[in-house]
Amino acid sequence: MKSLFFSMLFLLSFLFFLANNGEAAVPCTTVDANAAACLGFAIGMAAKPSDACCNGLRQLAQTVKSVDDKKAICRCLKVGAKSLGIQDRFLSMIPQACNIKVDFPVSVNTNCET
Repeated sequence: MKSLFFSMLFLLSFLFFLANNGEAAVPCTTVDANAAACLGFAIGMAAKPSDACCNGLRQLAQTVKSVDDKKAICRCLKVGAKSLGIQDRFLSMIPQACNIKVDFPVSVNTNCET
């Protein structure tokens, strides 16, 4: 469960970058499931993000259909990040390590409403 929350935080930032247009927000259960494998790296317990982490983030990005989806994912990730000990220095390295283009800073301090 902890890994799901961390992964959510990163995914939130990643999804901000990838959203198109749609209607329904992405549920936290989907975010958790796709981001869970990133927790080890995000808390500093793994040397690099796993393939499962990177693949999960890519899958999550594909679910984004609207700005509301991005905001929902961000909110899910932030809730988990606060309680799981996610470290900004590791979190911010995930996009580059997974070769995922993100046009904004990835951080536990990301404002989900902008």
